[in-house]
Parts: sequence; structure tokens; C-alpha cells
Amino acid sequence: MTTSRENGSTGGGTAAAPRTLAEELRARPDDALADLLRARPDLLSPVPGDLTQLATRAATRASVVRALDRLDRFALQVAEALAVAPDPCPYGTLAALMNGDRPDDPRVTAGLPRAVTTLREAALVWGGEDRLRLVRTVRELLAPSATHPSPTGLGPAVIEVTAGMSPGRLQQIIATAGLPATHDPVTAVAALTDLFEDRGRMAELLAEAPAESLTVLGRLQWGPPYGTVTATPAPHLRWLLDRGLLLTVTPGSVVLPREVALHLRAGRAHRTPEPVAPSLTPVTEHSDRVVDAAAAGQAFTALTTVEELLADWETAGPLVLRAGGLSVRDLKRAATRLDTTETAAAFWAELAHAAGLLASDGDVDERYAPTPAYDDWLPLPAERRWQHLVTAWLAMTRTAGLTGEKDAKGRMLSALGPDLDRSPAPEVRRRVLALLAGLPAGASVTEETLLTRLRWERPPRAAAPDAPEDTRSRLARWALAEAELLGVTNRGALSAPGRALLDAPDKAPGLLAPLLPEPLDHVLLQADLTAVAPGPLRRPLAQALSVLADIESKGGATVYRFTPESVRRALDAGRTAADLHAFLTAHSRTPVPQPLAYLVDDMARRHGRLRVGAASSYLRCDDEAVLGELLADRRSAPLRLRRLAGTVLAAQVEPDALLEGLRAMGYAPAAESAEGDVVISRADAHRTPPRTAPAPVPDGPPVPDATLLGAAVRAVRAGDLAATAERKPAAAPAPADGGLPRTTPADTLATVQAAVLTGAAVWIGYVNAEGAASQRVIAPIRVEGGFVTAYDHTADEVRTYPLHRITGVAELADGVV
Repeated sequence: MTTSRENGSTGGGTAAAPRTLAEELRARPDDALADLLRARPDLLSPVPGDLTQLATRAATRASVVRALDRLDRFALQVAEALAVAPDPCPYGTLAALMNGDRPDDPRVTAGLPRAVTTLREAALVWGGEDRLRLVRTVRELLAPSATHPSPTGLGPAVIEVTAGMSPGRLQQIIATAGLPATHDPVTAVAALTDLFEDRGRMAELLAEAPAESLTVLGRLQWGPPYGTVTATPAPHLRWLLDRGLLLTVTPGSVVLPREVALHLRAGRAHRTPEPVAPSLTPVTEHSDRVVDAAAAGQAFTALTTVEELLADWETAGPLVLRAGGLSVRDLKRAATRLDTTETAAAFWAELAHAAGLLASDGDVDERYAPTPAYDDWLPLPAERRWQHLVTAWLAMTRTAGLTGEKDAKGRMLSALGPDLDRSPAPEVRRRVLALLAGLPAGASVTEETLLTRLRWERPPRAAAPDAPEDTRSRLARWALAEAELLGVTNRGALSAPGRALLDAPDKAPGLLAPLLPEPLDHVLLQADLTAVAPGPLRRPLAQALSVLADIESKGGATVYRFTPESVRRALDAGRTAADLHAFLTAHSRTPVPQPLAYLVDDMARRHGRLRVGAASSYLRCDDEAVLGELLADRRSAPLRLRRLAGTVLAAQVEPDALLEGLRAMGYAPAAESAEGDVVISRADAHRTPPRTAPAPVPDGPPVPDATLLGAAVRAVRAGDLAATAERKPAAAPAPADGGLPRTTPADTLATVQAAVLTGAAVWIGYVNAEGAASQRVIAPIRVEGGFVTAYDHTADEVRTYPLHRITGVAELADGVV
């Protein structure tokens, strides 16, 4: 014998079964109502006036669709089975649909009560265990029709398909099926339905079927149940049509009736019920120390990547497209600069934007540039900078993985542009990390294993076989890849700081700090004009070295190459040869190679011998022979040089063009000011005005907190009390339509004054200044000056009402309040 809990019932004892969803909600305790509003926060906007309004709102299509999207696969399978079951459906019938004729699957038997309880708590199912009812809107969404199958693959029932069939055709079908003739279509349909639901008689009927007919039924039994036939069907199809095993929907279109399909399926609504979440196996074990160390190294790389991107954009930020976002060319340039893919470059840009470190400057010639918050972020310890980035990542709804795809209108989606927000992204990221956190430290599973579990927890909506992957699965794939880039995971396993992000975010930096590599203050200079940094460098050293040399390769060790152009760049920035020699000697663990010393001295000797200034532009040099050499060089023809004096040449191009032209010819000119001083060509760092980080796009209404839930439940209860409280019989008849009470002003005043003396509560009708009518239960405290002051049970507070706005009053039955 099973208990009511085992059978999925939340009712108790001999209590009368609810007749409506509102009655079932009324019987729930306050904490159960709060759970419903927490699970379906859209029901709170605005707060329902009473439980009838709450039940009505819970049955609206938009709210039901959102609730169905949050069911796990087995709860959804149970709802789908109820949609093809009789209404109301006894619990035993539902269990038979889930198990079929085979022996009960213990996993299904154990999981079914939980699934029914889940549906009941979400207000998608109501009624006692002998009369389970789906909310009408749920049935409309999940039940099959003449042209649209159920998610179970079942088609409509015989009674639904034969609704427009002629009585003569019905009689032909039942006669061919071996049934006696009936007097009307209703009994004919009932007889055919009884035949299809009788296992023994159906077995006898199908035993006579041609093999080709059984093959057709086998192809249709698990769905889709529709097919097409010609005007002159083949004999094996005619055999099925004549006996109603296939019924005509439209000319040339047939359907397999639900009852026939259930017989072929041995009574099962689903081919494979999935009562248990797929396990996260097989598990690959890694050393947790190795995972943490490698993840920390990647976290440091993430920080340097963001710094490198923003350092590049602080002097030459990319233009903002007219429609918003980065151009394809600028994204490719960023990817080349970061030595990564375009998708990864888009992610780093989006992450910096979400963290408030990057924004558009808002100028007429609008560009992307670091924000003032970037200057506050840079001096922080590495672990704090990492925490800032990953916290922004967990909350951001921007999805860089969509970059390069096209929207519904065929427009290309660009990084930092519009339409990249996907509101479920934060929830998916956190769920992916939570599943990884449930594994042992250092353990990982394959991506497909993780996606299979996620699809069970939130089944994707049915789509065409050739449709692209569902959104949540794509978000999960991107979340896994991004977690690896950020050092939250490594080798697919969650790191110790990554685990802390979920439960104790403030502890994550402390766990990461001892794992981060210590920045170095030295490099190893080599004779081939390169320098090797055997690890991450301290920021001042890295910044100075990036001016003096070009990065040739990255990785565990970064290789810098010294070139004439890079040395000239350092000289242009105001460094002297003595400064560069001192810098290299101070920061190299190896002697400064002679080729590098010669390169610095040679570039310094040549640097500034030629001086370019503004006339249109001019060129001067103390060595007349150098100028003569320039004039004789054919490559100088585009500059249109002309000697003005022994040491001065004039050019008919701008100073910047003259500088570039001479450098292309192998010279090392320097720009000079109007006073004759060398101009230091150090690019200015550009910042945007103060900007706030973009707010994530919420996935529906926010989950209410405990305070709001408590207030909402009290308000709904009070409103329900006002709407359903029993009243004392009145001399005048109550409104026929169940509307507001109506009494004369004198009777209203007398009843309210009497309630003040007795302390009783009364029921009133009230129309506010905007003309909105409502009914309330109040306990009058005093009446004076045309106003009644009372404790309003509906609003749970003391309020004052003008007597002339009270439409009527009625006393409540004893013991109601």
C-alpha cells in the first residue's frame, strides 16, 4: 500500500480535493506559496490581489512557457504524459504511461512522485492523486493536434481525428475492423477506441496484418505520427486505412491514432523515460596541485593579455562602428597583437568592457579606450585584478562566441556591438562550474558528458533535426573555453580558486596569491640581439622593454628582439644611449652582448643628426655631406627636397611624412620644435570620461528576496480573505454579480461606528481617486470628519478612508478574522 507522498499527492488525510487551482493554492501554507513565487517570480509583477488572480496569472501562456523551460527532463516527460492522458488522470494511469506493460522500472517508480511534486509546486498540476489535472495552458502547449504531434511523438486520439468524418465512413471502418454496426457516430467512435485500447483484441487484429503494413506502423509508432498517401493507396496502406489504424487528416495526409501508437509502444508514452540525471562519468583524475599551478599560470596570462590589449588601445584605440562595435579589421589587428584567435580577442575585449575597464570615449570621432577605472585596477595585486575580471565574467550576459555570426535580419554581429547579450549566460556559467565543483579535486569529465547533464536539467525545446545546437549548450561550450582562458579551470578540472568563486568569492584571491608566479626583475640577453624573459616581468621592466624591443614570441618564456627600429623608438621616447646601456646592464643576468651595444651606439650616433621641423617642412643637418647624399638619392624624389642653405633642406611634404620617408630610406631623423629642441615622440595615453560597467541583461524578473516574498504572501492572503470571507446575511440582497457591497450612506456610517465599539472587522467596497474598485477587510478604529481610520487586513497596515468612497459595508461571519 502506498502513501499519499509516494503517490505524488501533497494533500493530507481525508481533506476534500480542490476543485480549482485557486483552491489548491489557498490550501498551501505560506512557505509553499513563497516557494512558488520564488520559482516563478514573473507572478509577482504586480503583486496579485488575491489567490484567484495568482492562479489566473499562473496559467497565462508566457508564464507557463517560462515555467516549462525550467523543468528537468523527467518532470517535463511526466507533464507530456499527462497531456496525452485522460483529464483528470489518476496517479495509477500516469504510472502506467511512464512504465508501460513491462514490469515497473524501479527508477521510474521512485522518481515519479518527485516529478509530480515538482509540477504541483510550480502550479502546473493540481488536484488529488486520483484526479491529477494539468493547467489548461500546459495541456494546450503539450497535447497533440491533428497537424502537430505531442513531444512524446504521439498524435491525436481517435475522437479528435474523426470529429469531421462522415457517419458512413465511420460505419465502414468499424465494420472492416470486425465491430458491429452502431446507431450514431458517437458510439462508433467509442467502439473503435475501445478496440484500440484492448490489448488482446488489438493483438488479434494486427496478427492478420500484412508484413508491409506492420512495417509502416513501426515507422510511425515513435513519431512523427503523420504520413502521406496517394489517391490510390498501395494494398498494405489500404488495409490500414480500412480498419482505422491510419486515419485521414486532410486529403493525402494520414495520422496514426494515439491509441494505436500506445498499443504498439506497449503502453509507454516515451521511448526512454529518464528519471535519473545522467552521471558525470567517466572521470579523468589529475593531480590537484598540478591543476592549481597550471590554472594560476593561465590566470596570470589572462591579466597580461588584458593589460596588453588596453595598453595598445590607450594610444591608438579602434574606431566605433556607426552601428556600434569593432570592425572586422580592428578585431583581426587585436588578435594579431595578442597572438590569439579572433574569437579569443573578442572575448578579452568583451571582458574588459564588462569589467568597466574599456568603453567608448563618446567623442565625435568615437573610439574605444581604457576608462579611469583601468588606472585604479592596474596597481592592485594580481590576485585582486583576477578576482575583478572573473567576477565580471560570471555576471556578464555578453557572449563573444556570437561574434562573426549573423542575426535574424542577416546583419553581422560584431565584438562590443549590439545584440550579443544572452540573458541565460550567467546561470549557465555558474551551473557548469557547480557541476565541476561536485567532482573530486583535480577531476574532470568530457565536454559532451557535461552537456548531456545540462540538457537533462534544462531540456532544449524541440527543434528540427538540422537546426543548430540549442543556445544553452552553446553557452556551456563557451563557458568551458572561457574558464580555461581565465584560469578558473585547467585540463577541464576546477581549480581551488575557481571552487571558491561559487561559495566564498572573497577567499578566491587568497587561494590564488601563493600560486601565482613571482614577477622577475631581470632578463637574459643573447648574442643574436634577443632577450629572454624566463617568466613574467615586473610591470615597469616589461613596459620599458616593450619600447626598446619587439616581442618575438610568447609562452612560458617571452623572447624580445632588438632592431634598429625598436632602438630608435626608445631614443624617440627621450632615452639616451647612456640610459639604454645602464638599463640593459641593470636588468640582465648575462653580460650585454657586443652586437647589442654596437646597435645602441650606432643608432644613438645617427639619431637626431637630421632634424625635421615645420616650414611646410624642413630638414637640417650639421654635416653638409649627408644632405648632399640625400639630394642625390633617387628615393628622396617623392619628398621634393630643395637646398636652402648648406645645412638646411626644404621639403614640400608634411613633417610626419618627411620623417616616415627618411626612416624608410634607412636614416634616423628626429623631429624638433620651433625652438630647435628635439621633440620626444611618446604617445599620450587616452582615457574615456568616467564610465560605469554595463549592466547584465536579466533573464526575466529578478528572484525576490525573503522580505519581498513575505510581504507579497501577506498581501495575497489578505486580499484573498477580503474576496472570500463569509458575510452575515444582509437585509438587502447581495450583488448578483458578486461585486462590491452596496449600502446607503446612513447604513454604512452606522455599521462602521458599531464596528468601532465592538472591535469587529467588516467587509467594505472602496473606489479610490483613480476610479479603481476593490474590496477590503478592515477593523475600524475611529470615525470622524467624514473619514474612517481602520486596520486594513488586505494591506496589513492602518489606513484612512473617506466615507463617501465606500460603496457599502457588510459584517463578517463570527470567527472569520
